[in-house]
Amino acid sequence: METAFYQLSAEKTAGILRTDISSGLSEAEAKKRIGEFGYNRLKEKKLTGPLTIFLQQFRDFIIWILIGAALVSGFLQEWVDAIAIIAIVILNAIMGFIQEYRAEKSMAALKKLSSPTSKTIRDGAHMVKPSSELVPGDLIELEAGDSVPADSRLVWVSSNFGAQEASLTGESTPVAKTTIALDEKEIPLGDRANMVYMGTSVASGKARALVVDTGMKTELGKIAGMVQDIVQEPTPLQRKLEQFGKWIVALCFILVGLVFLLEWLRGGKIIEVFLTAVSLAVAAIPEGLPAVVTIALALGVHKMVRRNALIRKLPSVETLGCATVICSDKTGTLTKNEMTVQAVFAGGELFEVTGIGYDPQGDFVRGGDKVEHRDFPELRRALACGALCNGAELQKNAGAYRIVGDPTEGALLTAAAKAGIWKKDLDEEYKFVDEIPFDPERKKMTIIRKTDKKTEAFTKGAPDILLNDCVYIEDKGAVRKLSDEDRARIQKVNNDLANRAMRVLAVSYKVLEGVERPYSAETVERDLVFAGLVAMIDPPREEVKKAIEECKTAGIKTVMITGDHKNTAVAIARSLGFFGADSMALSGEELDRMNDEELYGVVAGTAVYARVSPQHKLRVVSAWRKRGDIVAMTGDGVNDAPAVKEADIGVAMGITGTDVTKEVSDMIITDDNFASIVSAVEEGRGIYDNIKKFIHYLLSCNAGEILVMFTASLVGFPPPLLPIHILWVNLVTDGLPALALGVDPVDPGIMTKPPRKPDEAVVTKDRAFLLLAQGAFIAFCSLFAFVLVMFIEKEGLARARTAAFVVLACSQLFHSFNCRSMTASLFKLGIFTNKKLLYAAAISFVLQMGVVYAPFLQRVFKTEPLGLLDWFLVVAISSFPLIAMEILKKLRAARG
Repeated sequence: METAFYQLSAEKTAGILRTDISSGLSEAEAKKRIGEFGYNRLKEKKLTGPLTIFLQQFRDFIIWILIGAALVSGFLQEWVDAIAIIAIVILNAIMGFIQEYRAEKSMAALKKLSSPTSKTIRDGAHMVKPSSELVPGDLIELEAGDSVPADSRLVWVSSNFGAQEASLTGESTPVAKTTIALDEKEIPLGDRANMVYMGTSVASGKARALVVDTGMKTELGKIAGMVQDIVQEPTPLQRKLEQFGKWIVALCFILVGLVFLLEWLRGGKIIEVFLTAVSLAVAAIPEGLPAVVTIALALGVHKMVRRNALIRKLPSVETLGCATVICSDKTGTLTKNEMTVQAVFAGGELFEVTGIGYDPQGDFVRGGDKVEHRDFPELRRALACGALCNGAELQKNAGAYRIVGDPTEGALLTAAAKAGIWKKDLDEEYKFVDEIPFDPERKKMTIIRKTDKKTEAFTKGAPDILLNDCVYIEDKGAVRKLSDEDRARIQKVNNDLANRAMRVLAVSYKVLEGVERPYSAETVERDLVFAGLVAMIDPPREEVKKAIEECKTAGIKTVMITGDHKNTAVAIARSLGFFGADSMALSGEELDRMNDEELYGVVAGTAVYARVSPQHKLRVVSAWRKRGDIVAMTGDGVNDAPAVKEADIGVAMGITGTDVTKEVSDMIITDDNFASIVSAVEEGRGIYDNIKKFIHYLLSCNAGEILVMFTASLVGFPPPLLPIHILWVNLVTDGLPALALGVDPVDPGIMTKPPRKPDEAVVTKDRAFLLLAQGAFIAFCSLFAFVLVMFIEKEGLARARTAAFVVLACSQLFHSFNCRSMTASLFKLGIFTNKKLLYAAAISFVLQMGVVYAPFLQRVFKTEPLGLLDWFLVVAISSFPLIAMEILKKLRAARG
């Protein structure tokens, strides 16, 4: 069982670690402990090499079918067929390799978060040591800007010491630290005020701390372990293509066996019978399918980049289309990660402040009406107090405002600037004299300033504490005694604002008369003049509410998983519209009291998880997946990485996201905008819809080819098509239109439909019946041309095969326009709304002409040139599937 060092005093901690609280370990003891505990490093999982990534592209079952077909073709010395199949397999592998080359670098990114050197005390001497050589019991020194090298128990802190822990806890503001032992038994990571953790940084002040855990035993190490342990599962499309490949193989064996038996019983030669059977197998296998799927996904990736979504792993594109749950971090994802003042209470009036973020654009509103701040001196005084009791800076860089310093103080500066009160102007009039830093026990801070006429102290802090130090109040341009009624009113406003999940600060001032230096909290922070309350929050992004509404319409549930406090998280969720009357919110402590079965029972009704650890996030994602949902998990901090990797679609933030989270993610949102995730889901649905279109197209074309060969065999005709004819049609003639169908415009109403079920077949029964019927039309056209030339015109087998070959290719080109929609007429969709399909059909037709007329290709494909009258017949016969389907769609529409 791990020791809860946050519950122990500094002295007891030192005793357990067998170290000295003032002089640290000896060098000899430190070296001995390296042997006992190991180096302070994160174990790096062996990264997947380029060769392995390339070989992994050959894992799919359908790829092995193609390789088998190529081997059979080579055995029969059909070298053109064999080379063509192998070429398409290698092309597919290369494209997959290029997309996935940036693979598992998450552990290397985690190591970057560890500081390379640390200031430590050994044998009582101050020295700088490599962070990797730190051991439990080492005494380290920290100051502003330092990365924390190991999980450590603080033993001494300056009055203003604070740590930025957003990467671990998700909390956006720096955390004030103390050395006092904490009484509670189970305390969330973000509330352990006497601990600092590897991977976080020091925001302000100085401290000394005893190292308690190193390497993989640190909180960061535990996350690293979780990231390593997660096994990636295949996506829905990968599983379906695997099943489809097995189905194709079964069909091939049945058809090939049947044809082989029929031809053999008729007395055919074994080698000729075998060649006919192989031709049928080639017709059954959609050789172009893996490459077309890969290329369509890759084209979708490029399209998504324009909508601020960078896809790292190709299969994630189609997985997006069936997402049913988006689990989102709060800070920086749903919110701006910019503290913003939204209300000021001064002079007995409550003012709402508009505007979001650090841009000082906004108005002051009282009772629903915009007011002029210059008409309210008490308001201006409260804002000035917040700006004068402030160590941050509001800077403008490249047209954008940013804060240097504490975000809370930055929010005060921005609010003051909205009233035309700029700190740089105040600094010229009010010269800095001294500071009494913030103290977690006092819960307030003071800055003393001097003008030509007087010296004043400006104090801000927790309202319930600061109010006790105030005896006066600013009212109607004058200062008067603070009454009990005033205190009750201030307390009520404070409670109301706090219930809206705002962080509330009280601001006050005091003219220092008769107070001598050195200034202290005891002499300065008493008999203060209450100036007002300032309430702030990390506000929701303006565009997120609309995006969440789109999610609701699309049947996608939004869930917040955050390290922040429950009331804050619920308020943000409610304002964004995904926390209703029947919604639940759970804290990390409540999750700890639940087993996995209990969590499974409540996960569907829980919209908010607050004060959670990385393990909690992982459990929530796992619970959703156990229900059969397809989960997208968004995040930016290190604490999000395990859950991001566990999810079906891991989404990292591109701007604020850590390298760790980016490397384990499937998709990166380049503008850190939740709305871009919804756009990506829309694109994912559109891409999957298009994948279904071209799979339907390829399978219906293959069905036509099978029926041509199978029917000819049944009735005793010579094979109307050679294996190379079928291979050419499958890879070239069909390939380009299939790719064009892969980039068909997205249906405008696609986000009004519920997510498709992950186990939904790519080819449903209705679709299978339709594609078989369409294949029968194509087969009829090709056989009609073959019979017409062979038996009626009696122009020989080679010419009859050429006619059948050309009609097969052209009828499939016409059929590609059918596949844009199973219900809507081509004329309703618009012939020119997918120009790429028109270009693809035109290029494929030209290539088909080349096979018929180029002398070299005539020898390879055993074709003969066709005359002008022949081409009229080809076009008339080939357009029959398109015309028949258009009539069928019209009849369906007429029936309603």
